[in-house]
Parts: sequence; structure tokens; C-alpha cells
Amino acid sequence: MTNHWIDIKNSNVIIIMGGNAAEAHPVGFGWVTEAMQHNNAKLIVVDPRFTRSAAVADYYAPLRSGTDIAFLLGVIRYLIETKQVNYDYVKAYTNAGYIVREDFSFNEGLFSGFNEETDSYDKESWYYELDEEGHAKIDPSFENPRCVWNLMKQHVDRYDFETVSNITGTPIADYEVVCQQIGSTHTHDRAATFMYALGWTHHTKGSQNIRSMAMVQLLLGNIGVLGGGVNALRGHSNVQGATDMGLLCQSLPGYLKLPSDKDTDLKTYLKHNTPIALRPDQTNYWQNYPKFFISQMKSYWGDNATAANDFGYDWVPKWDKQYDFTKHLDMAYHGEVNGYIIQGVNAINSMPNRNKVLKALSNLKYMVVLDALATETATFWQNADGFNEVNPAEIMTEVFRLPTTCFAEEEGSIVNSGRWMQWHWKGANPPGEAKPDAEILSGVLMEMRKLYKQEGGKLPEPLNAISWDYHNPLSPHAEEVARELNGKDLLTNRQISSFAELKDDGSTASACWIYAGSWTEEGNLMARRDNHDPSGKGVTPGWAFAWPANRRVLYNRASCDLNGKPWDPKRTIVEWVDGKWHGIDVGDFNMKLTPQQSAGPFIMQPEGVGRFFALKLLAEGPFPEHYEPMESPIGVNPLHKVTSNPAVRMLPGVKETLGSHKDFPYVATTYCVTEHFNFWSTHARLAAISMPETFVEMDEVLAAEKGIANGDWVTVSSKRGSIQTKALVTKRLQPLKVNGQLVHTVGLPRHGSHNALTRKSYSCNVLTTEVGDANTQVPEFKAFLVNITKAEGI
Repeated sequence: MTNHWIDIKNSNVIIIMGGNAAEAHPVGFGWVTEAMQHNNAKLIVVDPRFTRSAAVADYYAPLRSGTDIAFLLGVIRYLIETKQVNYDYVKAYTNAGYIVREDFSFNEGLFSGFNEETDSYDKESWYYELDEEGHAKIDPSFENPRCVWNLMKQHVDRYDFETVSNITGTPIADYEVVCQQIGSTHTHDRAATFMYALGWTHHTKGSQNIRSMAMVQLLLGNIGVLGGGVNALRGHSNVQGATDMGLLCQSLPGYLKLPSDKDTDLKTYLKHNTPIALRPDQTNYWQNYPKFFISQMKSYWGDNATAANDFGYDWVPKWDKQYDFTKHLDMAYHGEVNGYIIQGVNAINSMPNRNKVLKALSNLKYMVVLDALATETATFWQNADGFNEVNPAEIMTEVFRLPTTCFAEEEGSIVNSGRWMQWHWKGANPPGEAKPDAEILSGVLMEMRKLYKQEGGKLPEPLNAISWDYHNPLSPHAEEVARELNGKDLLTNRQISSFAELKDDGSTASACWIYAGSWTEEGNLMARRDNHDPSGKGVTPGWAFAWPANRRVLYNRASCDLNGKPWDPKRTIVEWVDGKWHGIDVGDFNMKLTPQQSAGPFIMQPEGVGRFFALKLLAEGPFPEHYEPMESPIGVNPLHKVTSNPAVRMLPGVKETLGSHKDFPYVATTYCVTEHFNFWSTHARLAAISMPETFVEMDEVLAAEKGIANGDWVTVSSKRGSIQTKALVTKRLQPLKVNGQLVHTVGLPRHGSHNALTRKSYSCNVLTTEVGDANTQVPEFKAFLVNITKAEGI
């Protein structure tokens, strides 16, 4: 979230798209109803299903799953055409006036630089024109045909109401109302917030879904203001924290980059990741990258990291290809991986194409599962009740179960959607032999060190160099780890109070620079529980700690004009008064500078502005574009010859697992239900009673065509496999008219389980495709094709 949950109460218009907050985030949704009741806010829900969120919305618009970009680019076209744009904001704080290189182009669904042999782009042309000083050229008048504003207008011009409706299935009347409501927030005295979740990320163009929404918010001037923002709803209380700590395979904690094999030494690595400012005197915060990275190395390796050995840089793993979870499972499937440690994920029930995952795990020599529950993954080698369809005698994988504690059985911090680091205390002792993950992994490290010393082996240096200076090396305490994440001055042994204190000379250590300030000499700021709110705007600086720097609203310099005066005095976050900056929040800029010196508010960008044109960052283009899901129900792209995302990563053999709309005519999308928290609460008796089994949700027209009644057993099949489940015939789904044909969508809750207290069933991941987002490889769980038949003999 750029903002936070409480700030939603300051919104005038709330758009939930790519999520279902009322059902998946019922507690946080209270701030939506707060805005509706006390701020007269309007709630808009855009979703393939009429959800519990839609049931309390002022406006609901259905759309075909996988067409969000077309919907949002149509909104952008409408805002520009009707002049419902916050022009003051756009001219001051976006790259609308920046001039793009002459060799950049877009034609028939492809951007310049596409290589048909590799299905990837050479992104060199996706950049600005530069002057002699290396600064981006700007046309403040927007008259240059190559400026971002004009290129964007040209790009979205195709997305008129009729075209959008033809692609998405959204009725024009509904779509127009949504556009009008969103457009009403382009004035300085109104703000809209967008809330999204897995409904946007679980697509082959998930990153571009979010980019499209961010572009809408930039046009309206809704980023950096109270009640605005780009707000991701995390599906687990600590998903944000896991991401902060380097969850992705090419990330390090604090969103630093794991070196690639092209980063041959520290100097090269830092050069690749430390951008040069693209405007004169622009604050370019990533220029501090060396300070963050070298401080992290000192945290990792301690005294073993010195300037003489590049602070242990050679000990950091280097990647040659993207080794995400899907890639690893594919390698196991092809016999290229011998063993796995699976921690905190139920792969058999969560990863796409379950049958392939089952075969992949069967090819391993050993597998270690760290989990608080007896998951389907830990027992995959069994054929209990016939659900795994395996012969245990033929599986040679040796499985080790290491029972861990759950969050309530240990102390530590949880980082919520709003970036709030909130400390929690142990509520109960773990049962049986369960131990915290940290204790288990510490034991593995100590044992490996002992084995290296006794028996030798390849590459012992990194393991032996790790700094493990805890009171009890076999069981680090959460407080010790938290202090290490914050960081300290190594010369004085003092806990640092801000990431601004970090240095690149080896005199500071911080394992995660964005957490600096969370545990200072004052103590554990995450444990604070002062909810005093003097502004009445939901800014409670004494409650826990929000990274970075206890800042509650990111980019808040954009809430003021160039002279430091708030666009809307009623939404003041920071302001320049009597020669100083004042405010209710920590400024997201250098508050020692004058308004003229502080320049662009988006200081994490080397040009300091929000981007409509994304430069070379994304795999499929600097502008979003509608591409069909990899399994399209219409088989064509109504806009051009390129059907699906041209730059999507396709692992060998996966193309053959994709189904055609001729054989699998219905769109399937997955979702969660309130009664079950992922697969955890299927083990809780009351939750299992309240939602005892999974189902497939379908519209009444489709059910009538198939002769299916509510509660009938049906077979749902895709190119990857099939499941048997019960039908829920409902009005919450309606067929949509798309490109001249009727498209039906069916919904599948992702809570099937055969190792829990609910009725034994397959998870819907038997059906899903492993093709994922072109940038993150998150699987396309929200738009794949299936067929449905009435099951016989059940």
C-alpha cells in the first residue's frame, strides 16, 4: 500500500478491482464502510462475480476475467477525452512531458525491439531522449509528438466504450457510470483509492494490471494524498513482511537485487544497480544503493566482510536464470533437482498443474517439509483414499517432516498491507516437538559447519563466514534478529535510528535497510500501541512502526504544489510554512530542502516523477496493452494480431499443456472464501463445519444448458486434469457478450483438501496452468479454460 488501511476513510471514491475485500479482508473492510458512512464515499466494485463486496457497493460492473487492462485503458481514454485530468499534478509530477526516443514505436500489438525467435524484447528504444549532460529532455507544452503525453493519448485512443465493452463484456451503461465516478476525483478536493489483490496479480500480465491503475491515479493526482494511492491487499498478515525480506528468487531483503552472473565483481554490481539522476539536482534516492548493500553484507558476514574482499561479495549466490518456484518444480519434473526444502507453502495444493507437481516431487531423492500442519505436500507419497493416484512403492523420495510453530506460538513482528511493522507476543507454547523455523534452520547451519569441518566439501567459505553472533546460536531470539534487521553503527555499537545513517565504508550494518528505525536506542518501536490521532485523519505515528522511516503515506510531497502549498488544505499531510516544512506525517523527501530544491516527489525514480511511460522495466512494454489470457475463450485478440502476451516466459513443454476454447469453452477463475484462511483453517473444526466442502460456482444459463441442478456432482476438466465437485448454481455470475459470443465464467474456491477436516477433495490447482506473469512468473490462476459435465455415478 502507498497509503494504509485507516486512510481509506479519507477517500471519496473507493474502487475494488482485482480483489474482494469484504470477503477476503473483512476486518480491513471496516474502513471502507467507515468512508461510506461518514465521508459519503462511493464504492465501486469491478469483478467477474457479484461478490460480498459488490453486495454493499454503490456501483457494480461485471467484466471478463483477464481483461482488466482494457477496462483501465478505456478509463484513461475517457479521462483525457473529457478533460477530467488533474493537469497541475500531471505537469508537475509525472513524465507526461518527457520526450521519448525516435526509434520507439508500437505497431500491431508489438512494441519496438521484439525478437520473434526468442519471444523477448530488446528494450533499448524504450527510453527518453537525453541531452549532452545525460538528462532527459522535456517539452512542458506537451506539443512535441514524441512526448509521453501524446504517445499515451495515441496508445489508448483505440479503447473507446464500444471496444472496451466488446473485450471485457462490461455493459456500456455500467462502464460509463464507473468512468464518471472515477473521473469525479480529478479535482484537488476529492480523492479515489484503488484496492487490489490476487485478482490482479494472478495473470500473465499482472504487473501491467497494476501499472494501468497507477496511471489512472497519476492522471487524477491521487498518489501521495490522503484517501488516495495504489493499495495492495495482502492475503496473509505477513505477506508484506515476506516480500520485504526477499521472498522472490532474485531479490535480497529491502528490495535489493540478487547479483546475476553478469555482475562479476562488487564494482560492476553496484554500477548496474545505482541509477544516475535523469534531471538536474534531482534527489535520486537509489544513489544510496551502495550504502544499503554494503551494510547488508556487514550484517551477513560481520567481521569477515572487509574492503579487501569486497565485503564478502563473492560469497553471495549469483543467478544465471530466473529460479522461481515454478522453474524449480519444472527442473524436478525433468530430473534436474535432487532435493527440496519446502518451508511455509503447501506446494501440492498451491502450485499450478498439480499432477505435474506430484510427478516432480516423486523424482526427488529427499524432501524436507517445515510446516505447522501435516500438509498434502508432506504426505504426497501416500495414496490415502485414492487422491494422489500414486504407487507409494514406486516413489523413492525420502520425506522429512520438521514440525514448526505457528505465529501465535512465537514472538516477532508482522508487517501488514500498510507497511506497519507490529510486534506480537507469544500466546501459547508449541505442541509436541514443534520448534520455531529460526531454531530449525540454526540447527541445520551448525550441523553443516560441523560436517564441513569433519569431512570437508565444496565451497565451505560462505557457511563458515556467516555472522551468527546470537546469545544462543542454536536458537536466535526474535529480538536479536529484529535489532540486526534495523542495523547499528559498528564503531559505537549503537542502534541506528534511520537508514540515512548507513554508510558504504563498512562502518554500519543493517540486514534490511527499509526496517532501519524500527528498533533504535529508544527500544522496540514496533511494540508501540499509542493510537493518538491529533489530525483526525488516521495518522497515528505512535502506533507501531511503518517502513520506511515511520512514514504512513508514500510520495506525500505530491500532496503539495511546487511551492509547498497543499493542493487541498483539508488533506494537508506536509506543507511549507514560515521557511520550514511541517506536517502530520514524515515527509517522503529531504525536509531540509526548500520546495524549489526538493524537486520531484517520486525520489525512488532517477527523474523524480511518476511514470506513464515505464522505460525498460517491464517485460512486455513501457505502456500496458490488452493481451488475452494464455487460454482465451474467444481465441483472438479483437485489437490486433498478437493474441496473448508476446513476452511471457514459456518453459519447455508447457505450451503443449494449454487448452483451446474449442475443447474447453468456459473461463475459470479462482478465489477465497471468508470461512477458510487458505488451507490453514480447513484443519479447524468450526471452520470446516461452516464450509465443509469446495464447489464450482456457475451461472443459471450455463447450468440449464448442461442440465445441472444446484448441488449436483459435476466434472470440471482442463488440459491439465479434472476434478469432481458439487455445483453451486447462482445469480452471482452472469454470461457476458464478448466479441459477438456469449462467454460463461465459473468460479472455483481454492480450498479443496484431502488432509484436513473438510470433506476430502482435490484443490482446483489440478486444473490451473503454470504459465504466469511475464515479470514475476505468478501463475495465471484467475483466467484459464475448463469444460464442465454432469458427473455420472457419484
